Amino acid sequence: ALMDSIAAVDPDLAGRVVSVTADGGEDSAVRAIKHGAADYLTKPFQMEELLARLNALMRRAAGYASPLVTDGDLSVDTAKKEVRVEQAVVELTAYEYKVLEYLILNPGRVVSKTELTEHLYEQDYDRDSNVIEVFVGRLRKKLHPLNPIRTVRGQGYHFNAERPG
Repeated sequence: ALMDSIAAVDPDLAGRVVSVTADGGEDSAVRAIKHGAADYLTKPFQMEELLARLNALMRRAAGYASPLVTDGDLSVDTAKKEVRVEQAVVELTAYEYKVLEYLILNPGRVVSKTELTEHLYEQDYDRDSNVIEVFVGRLRKKLHPLNPIRTVRGQGYHFNAERPG
């Protein structure tokens, strides 16, 4: 019934739901998937497994079935957490990587600073801080000569790995 309610509100959202339940019966998993859940997880579970499933779901939603996401001369291996520009490995901090991964997995849309902040930090964080600008600035330097992150003034950031000019 929950999946029907979700599908009624937003049909596209139903295919991006991971059903988490204490009922480990096969009928429960089949029922959840038949009603539109993208994946199914039984309690108790390891947080790493949930995060891996959510990461895979984000990749599939962005059109990537493999953990290797490439765009021009930029490649991001979401399983290894490895970034390459023109085949050379680029060393990123954990937060820089999270910003880049989130942007590359949300192609074609502007991601706000607030959305990035909420993705990076579990607790409420000072939304007026310039930490996102600092991470984006460092990413731009490290990903040179590519210029994959465009600022959309007053709205946020847009990912595009094509070379300028």
